[in-house]
Amino acid sequence: MFANGEEFKAAFLKKLEMMHGISFSESTKREQFQTLGTMVRECVSSDWIKTNEQYRTLRQKQVYYLSIEFLLGRLLRQNLMNLGIEDAVRNGLDSLGIDLDELEENEADAGLGNGGLGRLAACFLDSLASQGMPGHGCGIRYKYGLFEQKIIEGYQVELPEQWLRHGHVWEVRKADASVQIPYWGRVESYWENGRLVFRHLDAETVTAVPYDMPVIGYHTDTVNTLRLWTAEPSRYMDSGDVLKYKKETEMISEFLYPDDTHDEGKILRLKQQYLLVAASLKSILASYKKQNGSLLDLHNHVAIHINDTHPALAVPELMRVLMDEEGLGWDEAWHITWHTLSYTNHTTLSEALERWPVHIFQPLLPRVYMIVKEINERFCHSLWEKYPGDWKRIESMSVIAQEEVRMAPLAIIGSHSVNGVAKLHTEILKEREMRLFSQEFPDRFNNKTNGITHRRWLLKANPSLSSLVSESIGEDWIEDTKELERLLKFKEDNGFLEELSRIKAVNKERLAKRILEKNGIAVDTHSIFDVQVKRLHAYKRQLLNILHIMYLYNRMKEDSGFEFFPLTFIFGAKASPGYYFAKKVIKLINTVAEKVNTDPQVNDRLKVVFLENYRVSLAEEIFPASDVSEQISTASKEASGTGNMKFMMNGALTVGTLDGANVEITELVGRENIFLFGLTAEEVMEYQKNGGYYSHEYYHHDKRIRQVTDQLINGFFPDTENEFTAIYDSLLSHNDQYFVYRDFASYADTHERIGKCYSDKESWRQMSLFNIAKSGYFSSDRTIKEYAGQIWNISSHAKK
Repeated sequence: MFANGEEFKAAFLKKLEMMHGISFSESTKREQFQTLGTMVRECVSSDWIKTNEQYRTLRQKQVYYLSIEFLLGRLLRQNLMNLGIEDAVRNGLDSLGIDLDELEENEADAGLGNGGLGRLAACFLDSLASQGMPGHGCGIRYKYGLFEQKIIEGYQVELPEQWLRHGHVWEVRKADASVQIPYWGRVESYWENGRLVFRHLDAETVTAVPYDMPVIGYHTDTVNTLRLWTAEPSRYMDSGDVLKYKKETEMISEFLYPDDTHDEGKILRLKQQYLLVAASLKSILASYKKQNGSLLDLHNHVAIHINDTHPALAVPELMRVLMDEEGLGWDEAWHITWHTLSYTNHTTLSEALERWPVHIFQPLLPRVYMIVKEINERFCHSLWEKYPGDWKRIESMSVIAQEEVRMAPLAIIGSHSVNGVAKLHTEILKEREMRLFSQEFPDRFNNKTNGITHRRWLLKANPSLSSLVSESIGEDWIEDTKELERLLKFKEDNGFLEELSRIKAVNKERLAKRILEKNGIAVDTHSIFDVQVKRLHAYKRQLLNILHIMYLYNRMKEDSGFEFFPLTFIFGAKASPGYYFAKKVIKLINTVAEKVNTDPQVNDRLKVVFLENYRVSLAEEIFPASDVSEQISTASKEASGTGNMKFMMNGALTVGTLDGANVEITELVGRENIFLFGLTAEEVMEYQKNGGYYSHEYYHHDKRIRQVTDQLINGFFPDTENEFTAIYDSLLSHNDQYFVYRDFASYADTHERIGKCYSDKESWRQMSLFNIAKSGYFSSDRTIKEYAGQIWNISSHAKK
């Protein structure tokens, strides 16, 4: 693409003048970034076209990954790296006095996701393209994303995440591919040529406009597509109140996860999900029909994947298209639908499984509701034939029950494959959460343990460590991460271990500089960087972490002889705007930080930092600098986790429960290379089933617990009257739902062990190396190969 820096430099200067009509000396950093991004996108356009033509010519089966989130992060350096031109570009920019890393700062993190669900989807797209597999993403182009988090006086404040303020250089608007999406209205039925026909009349129509982004594979000529939809007013809509219609239409793609506390928010979320599904299916099927004519063979050439329940409307919508638009009968349409769709479940929390009130669903999506009702009646009839009189079983498995439409049963019934995302998670689904469905469809349930793209989380985020790895074992690991195991031969090599330690120290210095700049807190880079970064939720137990820090503070104040290795605790997390408890935990973390960091008696050995607005670009600085990875969810509650994998790949050691993918990390590294504590999943589920846990007993019998709990409400923190009553009540009045007290002693003891282990530098380095060497299993390349071979039946066509 660019043979060297000089060739790139000449092309860059010419492009900048053409785009902006100014000389280089007059250009701003933003104009330079826009120029570079446009050059990269245009350079891959021929491969982008060739990739799609090849899929059509070879009639390769393609997968379309439907997800409400795609947490992409910045794409500039990722794309340059994948194209193999980063060095040429960097050298060319250097000769112009431009620092590529500074230029990257002009790119906003795409506001298209929130947490692990969206980051996993982004990793999957990278792996599909890098392995030359025909796989594309379908999502929504949110105008504002979730929100930009500011911490003001310790409180989370949400601001609009204006990531599109300066446009998005990677996208191409495809207005000609727009489609019309109907809401509301009524359904008319009539007989035509001996069959019952349905028409959706008097609908409020919205235009879904696609924006396409190239997904560039690593050192391959494959360029797949991420298609994002935005809602715009329809020119065909004859609305009485034009302004109201325009506002309601644009709100559909305005924010990720609008607040659904009230019916208005529920309607908006359902509109959003139907827009994603209906627009994506129209696009997929139009492309397929153009090439193949009939849809009768669709499932042999197209796989459509439902990422969590948000796109579960794909089941009735595909049925609607096949019957109402293609004229197929029910059985024929169901055969195609069932063989085309597959579904990933991402939770064991029953409250996270989506349900929609019938009084909202039916009028908003009248024809879709009719099909859902028919799916449910046919399924319940089949259950009745097998289990006559077992009303309890039938009701619990029903798609429509208690005046609600249940999306998880809909996705299970309408998909040929249902997978969990870690071994433990899948077993819990099969044995508890979805036991009846697993009994009914034993061959349908399977496990696909999550993965992360090592190209972003090691190669890009930690170039120094990547270089050390490549210098030591060659570069084959970039293509096959199992090769990382060859690092184990260096476990007794002091020179290698010293260099590993030096790299960690440099990464810690870099993060410490950011902390000083953004938070005004000077942290000791020789201290243990103990990090918990993830979405703020009660089951993830940031509360356990901060209560333990309060205990350490109390111990230091009371016992001048108390010795421990200096600690810097780092948090990063967003709480959903309507999640009152989670926002109180953020306030508590910042309140504790203020007390600890300003106390000269302790702040030379203990610091607490909350990094605001946690996002992908910030995570790329955090993971390489971390010593300890906090993965402390209540056992059985975390489906998998992927942060645990990113920490592991960058040499941090895990302190965690045997939950999610922590179980598989333990199997790989052995208990001697991970710090486990707390209840097992079986013990948690036993408590939940039979009772027997009483938080008051722990409060009364453990002085440490009683002291930190009382400090929430007794004035220990100045000017916080009633501030933390909700947290106090969750622990005592509501019996500590996530077993914070039960695991506290074990957690505290484990942290003492961590400090002692860290003091033994040689042992710690060896443990760190062991984790890096074993992390290759968690590459999303491995995960995608399993999906491709066992669920989607797609294959690679890659040219390297």
